[in-house]
Amino acid sequence: MSFLYDTLVQEFGKREIARIPVPNYITDNLKSGFGQRPYQIESFQRYILCHTEDFEGRPNKPFHLLYNMATGSGKTLIMAGLMLYLYEKGYRNFLFFVNSNNIIKKTKDNFLNPQASKYLFNDKIVIDGKEVYIKETDTFESADDKNINIKFTTIQQLHIDLNNTKENSVTYEDFKDKKMVLIADEAHHLVAGTRSGNLFGSWEDTVKKIHESNFDNILLEFTATIDTETAALLNHYQDKVIFKYDLAQFRIDKYSKEINLIRSMYDEQERIIQALILNTYRQELATANNINLKPVILFKAKKTIKESEQNKVNFHHLIDVLSSQTIDEIRNTATVSIVQKAFKFFDIKNISSSEISRRIKSNFRFENCISANNDDEAEKNQLLLNTLEDENNPIRAVFAVQKLNEGWDVLNLFDIVRLYEGQNSGGTNTTVGKTTLSEAQLIGRGARYFPFSLEPGQDKYTRKYDNDPSNDLKILEELYYHTKENSNYISELKKALVLSGIYEDEEKLLTKQLTLKLDFKETEFYRTGQVVYNKKVPKSYNNVKSFADFGVFKRNFSYILSSGIGKMSGVFIVEEETTTEKIESKDIKLSVIPKHIVRFALAQNPFFYFDSLQRYFPNVGSLSNFIDSMDYLGSLEITFNGSKKRLTDITNNDYLLSIQGLLQSIESEIKSNLTEYEGSEYIKEYVHKVFKDKEIKVYKDSERADGQETLVANEPWYVYNANYGTSEEKSFVSMFARRFESLGQKFKDIYLIRNEREIKIIDKLGRAFEPDFILFCKQKKYKELTYQVFIEPKGAHLVAHDKWKEDFLKEIREEERTIKIYTDNYLITGVPFYNNENENEFKKTLEETLNL
Repeated sequence: MSFLYDTLVQEFGKREIARIPVPNYITDNLKSGFGQRPYQIESFQRYILCHTEDFEGRPNKPFHLLYNMATGSGKTLIMAGLMLYLYEKGYRNFLFFVNSNNIIKKTKDNFLNPQASKYLFNDKIVIDGKEVYIKETDTFESADDKNINIKFTTIQQLHIDLNNTKENSVTYEDFKDKKMVLIADEAHHLVAGTRSGNLFGSWEDTVKKIHESNFDNILLEFTATIDTETAALLNHYQDKVIFKYDLAQFRIDKYSKEINLIRSMYDEQERIIQALILNTYRQELATANNINLKPVILFKAKKTIKESEQNKVNFHHLIDVLSSQTIDEIRNTATVSIVQKAFKFFDIKNISSSEISRRIKSNFRFENCISANNDDEAEKNQLLLNTLEDENNPIRAVFAVQKLNEGWDVLNLFDIVRLYEGQNSGGTNTTVGKTTLSEAQLIGRGARYFPFSLEPGQDKYTRKYDNDPSNDLKILEELYYHTKENSNYISELKKALVLSGIYEDEEKLLTKQLTLKLDFKETEFYRTGQVVYNKKVPKSYNNVKSFADFGVFKRNFSYILSSGIGKMSGVFIVEEETTTEKIESKDIKLSVIPKHIVRFALAQNPFFYFDSLQRYFPNVGSLSNFIDSMDYLGSLEITFNGSKKRLTDITNNDYLLSIQGLLQSIESEIKSNLTEYEGSEYIKEYVHKVFKDKEIKVYKDSERADGQETLVANEPWYVYNANYGTSEEKSFVSMFARRFESLGQKFKDIYLIRNEREIKIIDKLGRAFEPDFILFCKQKKYKELTYQVFIEPKGAHLVAHDKWKEDFLKEIREEERTIKIYTDNYLITGVPFYNNENENEFKKTLEETLNL
């Protein structure tokens, strides 16, 4: 039996799942700053399929579904979106529970406090034209049927309340006549009964009773951890796990920091100082690049709170006596490359050792350090611990044992210092001990990516320097775990990290040097040649002056008036009752409907607030003009359908409801054509400034490990020393080598450059594309003309998925823009995907493109 997430793919296919529309009332009401990542959109699409479609393997009612999603992937955002969806489907009562008071406090802030930095919703939640509020409740007896009612509790307290009934506490009776959505966070704590084979009296039994008290109830569980090794749990989870997005995929998709282990023979104090120096380097480097960053360090004790408290005392003493001599000791003895790089940066910026010491003392003074060990401390400091990224949060160092292994949201943790030595007990040559697994779990929590961008349109939430490991800013995408050198422990920790999916073992990778050939660097083209591309820029709507410019067609909106018209028919009788009432239609211009009704309808929908209208229709001028102008609402009509009597008695409420429907239809049409970014006009840059020597990493024994040197090393037209591309890319280069002679008859200065993510081209919808190769060739005769051709080899299995890229190349080819650069002209063009199976077709198109 397969998991539910596989069943959905088998039944509908990935493409069909991707076509499921996510309603605007989800995306519009979630805080826009969070954005919705592709996997988050898919998580909604999968639920919508389960809720609306019947299929083989669909879970039975009452629904019990589980989201198995990586730490930091936005599980709480998915909860919020599903709450909105289920509200629209008629659910009003939500019960959130988890095993920890700390997580309760954090989640309350996320759901209820609009001033919180991690609040999940927009200022106003509007569904079906009505404002909806999220209200906390203790019992559901006083629940509001117009809004979202949510009770927050720990599973422990819920279990006690339901099984030891007291006055004003929630009871099983509260759940019988109300359909309910139960939301369980850190849900792996709820299966102890299933694991042991005895549900009776367990937390799991309590949740089961609530869930099964109403046929329409829904139980949504969320966890980063599920046990599929235990047979009973494997069977339990199979028909429930609707979506799986694990830490390995999270890292592959570049939403996490990369993990580096900094191990040395330093003693504890020197390890701490080394981490403080790197912390200072990160901050100064970020500031130099206009990135607002306050990096945090976690100091990890081994077992006891007493150890952690002593660590904090020792740390403050170390800060008190810190001096330039202490810094210089590290400067003169550290062999770790990133530490040496930090000191080079300080030298360039004229930051002396005494200044480094002074800044560390200032940043890590007593009041900027916090302990998170016992429950009292963790509760008291919860707000500080969960808002470490906020500008007004002064905390720079956290001291802990185990308290932060679950439910801690932190983006700006960059260093974890292990303040103890030796290998943990419990591990073997083939297994990983419990303590080491716990350390790996903590590292996973710290691996959440700190968002930043250096230019408009750059994705601030994903890693940018995977293919440029020598880039200085890569340190802002890495978490360092500092430990004493111990080969046995390091080996065990690596196993634990690899198992979790957050770590790529360096031993599986090869570092390759990609260098431009010396002969190429001496050419005129390298010195003075240019490469043309464009950038992602915010979408401009300055030319939008009407609905028509946004693809909104002037067709009547149809509205059916409520009436008593109907008929009765028998199940087994063909004949039906006849009715003398006839449905008629009447067109009414929006311009004749009372203005106050139109204004009220606009005020109910945030999309039509004037500041929003000004963004998309910058020429609208005023709300009155938007209502009256024939370019906007003034030209529209509503077709009312109903009996003759109803059509003579259309009420203000009828007008309001019909206008709300019309506005939702307009909003939907506009949004289908919206994009936040677009491609700029072409820009140019010198070839020698764009294409440089670089270091890349490839997997050992992979197709990319072979650099195709036997073919390209001595070819003057291939500018790099090697081609560490895919097999399809190597196939293309082989084909090009065979065709080079025919190109040489017409062109000179023929250069094929592999684009190792140096440039991107951006389409009209703001989508970024990095063509694998750029071909330059200059005409020998006639006018000065250099062809710049974008080329993308593509494996057959990826052609359909990346069709938009091929369409974009086609647009570039059809546009055939010529750009004058000094005395030369550059013709910018592209060709369809190269694939080994369509090689002859590709050759023909390339020759046509180059007018051969």
